Amino acid sequence: MYITPKIIKAKAIENYKIELLYETGEEKIYDMTKLINTCKFYEKLKDKEKFKNFKIMGLSLIWEDGEDIAPEILYNDSILK
Repeated sequence: MYITPKIIKAKAIENYKIELLYETGEEKIYDMTKLINTCKFYEKLKDKEKFKNFKIMGLSLIWEDGEDIAPEILYNDSILK
């Protein structure tokens, strides 16, 4: 079973993108635009201030209203910086 690496640092950047630094040293960028625009679960994150307000929890990220994203999606669907 493959386990995604741990996130060391995460920062919201422009246009619903998140800059990620993993314990492996990989720097990646994840674009949440599609999820925010097509999935009702993430609708509140259209507010850019809410979008920026997340925490690292375990292997993933969580927002104040309970939105989160599967670690494997966050890792596998992000691009190298």
